[in-house]
Amino acid sequence: MVDVILGLQWGDEGKGKIVDFFARHYDLIARFQGGPNAGHTLYIDGQKVVLHQIPSGVFHNKAVNLIGNGVVLDAVTLKKEYDIVSSFGVDLRKNLFISERTHLILPTHRALDRAAELSKGNQKIGSTLKGIAPTYMDKTGRNGIRVGDLLDKNFTTAYIKLRLKHQKLLDNFGFTEDIGAWEEEFFEAAEFLRRMNIVNGEYFINEHISSGKKVLAEGAQGSMLDIDFGTFPYVTSSNTISAGVCSGLGVAPQKIRSVIGVTKAYCTRVGGGPFPTELDNATGEELRRVGNEYGATTGRPRRCGWIDLVALRFACMINGVTGIVMTKVDVLDGFGELEVCTKYRVNGKDTTDVPYQMERLKPEPVYKKFPGWNQPTSEMKDYSDLPEKMKSYIGFISDYLGIGISHISNGPGREQILGVN
Repeated sequence: MVDVILGLQWGDEGKGKIVDFFARHYDLIARFQGGPNAGHTLYIDGQKVVLHQIPSGVFHNKAVNLIGNGVVLDAVTLKKEYDIVSSFGVDLRKNLFISERTHLILPTHRALDRAAELSKGNQKIGSTLKGIAPTYMDKTGRNGIRVGDLLDKNFTTAYIKLRLKHQKLLDNFGFTEDIGAWEEEFFEAAEFLRRMNIVNGEYFINEHISSGKKVLAEGAQGSMLDIDFGTFPYVTSSNTISAGVCSGLGVAPQKIRSVIGVTKAYCTRVGGGPFPTELDNATGEELRRVGNEYGATTGRPRRCGWIDLVALRFACMINGVTGIVMTKVDVLDGFGELEVCTKYRVNGKDTTDVPYQMERLKPEPVYKKFPGWNQPTSEMKDYSDLPEKMKSYIGFISDYLGIGISHISNGPGREQILGVN
């Protein structure tokens, strides 16, 4: 059977650490969507490691890791990560596998991403400029190049054909930057990728399931960035929700056993788009400072606000969430008063539904206030030791969602995760 870990907000919920924590119980960890715009931060032996493409279970040597067909792969990024992970003594030649159906990000995809975003002026989506959207566009447009194509003798011809198509689009944008260095890096990384474990991903994962192996599917970004159900058009280019596991790995729906959703104790967002609980004030700045809220991939400051239970319940519904892990609860330790969004006010009326077009309707958050606990919690080792006011805060959120919070994270370390009694 397959268990799933994914984000319930706008990404950056701390999924990497949570996957790393649970990975020791699994035989196979698989990424099912997204690209190098993901930044999953781990602390290994006290050292910070940010993974963009490799699954977050890679530091557990007993498990194998699969990059699924729903991912778009930057070979250059992968090569750099390979070197970093290998420096910790991890043998990726044995435990990292890549689906042959995984689409490749080409240098011209990065150029197209940059050109398109620049052309939007003040209407920018907030792209990470990694080439993700153009790659997914080529995938749905049936023009893309996949990892398995690297093994074909006609790979270079296919690359040139697609590059020429992209060049016409770049000419239309008036894009004149030289990407020669990007291409040189790409072909060097492509040669490296050819020597890796390229497999038929859907057979690979289903053989593990059939033989009774435990599989953990890892998502990237967050549910509110889903291409269908997120705050469109300020979304990513893939299905970030649990349904994406089936199409992104080639597993049937009945194979999914549980869906673990990850949420922060507050809320953040990187890039443009609606964010009802955003705090553009001193409180928001304090959340950013204490939580070190800067993008793991881009370094951009994250927009910060109180937790949004309307959006969170929506995300739990569409994912079929069976359990929740709440991260960064310790960031709230020093706040005298906390607020929780329990409703939206839209055109003068209260609702607990996420509107179809949040950008146009601009819902106002309706808050319930909670007293802060005003004491440090990052050194606490047991849930029973936590302040009663923190437990009340966590309990209210669990009751509102109707889903149990199984664990909380009270610091960045691997050991700073507490089971909730």
